[in-house]
Amino acid sequence: MAGLFDIPVTAADGGATDLSAWRGQVLLIVNTASKCGFTPQYEGLEALYRDYRDRGFAVLGFPCNQFGKQEPGNAEEISNFCSLNYDVTFPLFAKIDVNGTHAAPLYTALKKAAPGLLGSKAIKWNFTKFLVDREGRVVNRYAPNTKPEAVAADIEALL
Repeated sequence: MAGLFDIPVTAADGGATDLSAWRGQVLLIVNTASKCGFTPQYEGLEALYRDYRDRGFAVLGFPCNQFGKQEPGNAEEISNFCSLNYDVTFPLFAKIDVNGTHAAPLYTALKKAAPGLLGSKAIKWNFTKFLVDREGRVVNRYAPNTKPEAVAADIEALL
């Protein structure tokens, strides 16, 4: 997907940015939530990040409150929760919408590039994962119940 690294996103501090800092890296982009049954996946996501970051890999977390209002906090609360409970060091961005008229442009592009089950474009729940290659192409979309460790072989293949 040409231009993925140039799509505007909002940093956790509210500043405008894009993904250009990760150009040339393999990415796992995830919509996250702190009060979800899948929240323990933070541990596995952090393990992937630590295992592969020195080889050009990053996990990028995008908190989202669209599913059961399971991400009610502000950026500081989310960051503190992730740090204290899961020792998260991978980048977290500002809270976004992943579906609907206010969906973040990044998620509009990800959903178009990798539709879900039966061609559905909507994100179904928290912790949907998109694997992106070094050129910015979406390689795979993983369901929320796919554990981070199950994605390791696919990451290895792209590194």
